[in-house]
Amino acid sequence: MKIAIMGYSGSGKSTLAKQLAQELGIEPLYLDRVHFLPNWMEREAEAGREIVRAEMAKPSWVIDGNYTHLLREERMKEADEIIWLRYPRLICLYRALKRSREFRCQSRESVADGCIERMNWEFAWWILYKGRTKERVRGYQNIVERYPQKSTIIQNDRALWRYLQKRQSKNEGEQES
Repeated sequence: MKIAIMGYSGSGKSTLAKQLAQELGIEPLYLDRVHFLPNWMEREAEAGREIVRAEMAKPSWVIDGNYTHLLREERMKEADEIIWLRYPRLICLYRALKRSREFRCQSRESVADGCIERMNWEFAWWILYKGRTKERVRGYQNIVERYPQKSTIIQNDRALWRYLQKRQSKNEGEQES
């Protein structure tokens, strides 16, 4: 199974990636970890693409992130399932604030070591506006329109719960067969 997870900052991409990867018995690839080196320095683009190519060569993968320069088109084409976490702005901001408190002065597992969790006005503005420009939203919509048979849009926790229950039921059914 190959799963691509995309969505807004603070929507829960990394949390879902970890959960689905555990279900598959693999490690997720967090694109924030690929894109950033320690101390929020950006990795050279081609080096990042090589990491993603190596992951995509595996028989199963869960890749979390939006970065277009990290083979987004190839990831979406090869994915068996595409999940768009399309949570509302204020929910994403709340989650990012909560995350910044939880990981205060630490690095999360989904970012490079030395990338200390932070919340500032610039990041809040990104979550509320810059990360949701018409162009960015249209990019997500185009993916879903090109791959409707393998795309799932999740807009709230209730829909996420239903999605996870459906996966669990499907997996239990496959195990009984």
